Amino acid sequence: MSVVDNNITEVALKIEVYETARSGGNLTKIAQERLSHWAEHTQEHFTDLTLFPELERQIITGFGGSFTDATAYLVHQMSHGQRQSIIQAYFSEDGANYSMTRTHMNSCDFSRRQYSYAPVAGDKNLDHFNIEHDRDYLIPMIKAALKCSVDGFKLIASPWTAPPWMKDNNSWVGGGLLTEYYPTWAQFFVKYAHAYAKEGIPLWGFTVENEPHGNGGNWESMHFSPEQMTAFVRDHLGPALAESEYEHLKILGYDQNREGLDQWVSVMYQNPENARYFDGTAVHWYESTYDYFPQALERAHQAAEDKFLIQTEACCDAQTPVWGEDDWYWREEATDWGYTWREPEKKYLHPKYAPVHRYARDIIGCLNHWVDGWIDWNMVLDRQGGPNWFENWCVAPVLVDPDQDAIYMTPLYYVMCHFSKFIRPGFVVIQHSCADQDIMATAVKADESRFVVVLFNPTQELKHIQINGIEKIHRVAIKPQAIQTILINN
Repeated sequence: MSVVDNNITEVALKIEVYETARSGGNLTKIAQERLSHWAEHTQEHFTDLTLFPELERQIITGFGGSFTDATAYLVHQMSHGQRQSIIQAYFSEDGANYSMTRTHMNSCDFSRRQYSYAPVAGDKNLDHFNIEHDRDYLIPMIKAALKCSVDGFKLIASPWTAPPWMKDNNSWVGGGLLTEYYPTWAQFFVKYAHAYAKEGIPLWGFTVENEPHGNGGNWESMHFSPEQMTAFVRDHLGPALAESEYEHLKILGYDQNREGLDQWVSVMYQNPENARYFDGTAVHWYESTYDYFPQALERAHQAAEDKFLIQTEACCDAQTPVWGEDDWYWREEATDWGYTWREPEKKYLHPKYAPVHRYARDIIGCLNHWVDGWIDWNMVLDRQGGPNWFENWCVAPVLVDPDQDAIYMTPLYYVMCHFSKFIRPGFVVIQHSCADQDIMATAVKADESRFVVVLFNPTQELKHIQINGIEKIHRVAIKPQAIQTILINN
């Protein structure tokens, strides 16, 4: 296959390229003159990136972020105009166009206080269940997002803990669900789905428990073993949803770091009875600042090839955000929980890292290893990285200063756009190969003639890439330390 001699410009016209680079430019559309120059330029060495459209992999479920009490509260502290700007940045077609989101049932660390929708101890019938806490900020933000979104988006709800009175330690933190309350806790999910549906907010699904291993006894948590969670879903949650009007809602198991995947999927999918109500597996990225555990993801897919594999939470944790300095997000200065607190033999998994690199590497790595959905954590935080009742400061793609009515769109927002804006639900990941081992790439097809390729160049060198394997060859150049989305209309 060779570049068409007499129609270079036509070939160049069939692609659009968007780039975010350390040297400048956030989701900047590359000018047609540059595209034509790349197409006809033959002096440089172009590395082959070959697409295999016939070798289809997973179907994309969506990309997005999370509605938290902290995020919704902050959005409502902004002026009306700035509030609308944030909603549009995340949910409009001109913005990130998020297609998949998450929220928390009951409080979490990114709540301003601890609370439950079932506050009365011993209320087995959940007669006092209510979602009043969410009416001030969380529900209005989700409704505003739904109104803004042309295509709508999927919403997953996750509990951090049952109310303390249902647990063996009567505490918000740690402990396990008492077996006598398994039926009550299952009905809690049904009541939550019903309450949100009455507000005009349909759910797509649930994760059973956020981080069932716990979080070191720091904030809201509830422990499950793989066997306990599987029994709860098999005997209680699955049947409760199936017997209600919400039987269509998805149930995702696990919902913690990828390093522990093997143990969980071996129990969840051990036999048809165990697997019956599980629609998929949810994972987080906090096990390492650089390793995305591709082999664990591959094995999780092999354990249940017909089920979802969704990344449900990721953020730069244990890190106060940097305001207004784009270059910081490209430098290897950020640290995470494991940099300080991890046991010595596993500290190697937590070196300092560049936030942009971590996001780009993880999303591309996930897509190349069967993950079909990728959800960020808080959509909006303040200059401190909160509010957070535990003072567990983190970074969000969008930061705000309500006192100044100011918004800072960090480079992480634009990294998310490179995927969420252009790779839509229903698109299919396809096999590819890249001859340059320094370049990370992923490839997706919308249909037989439209393709999306995302490139990440973490090096200090300009890279020239030639895309082969489809009807026409396309050439691009990607700057040092840059991410690029290429839209091909063949």
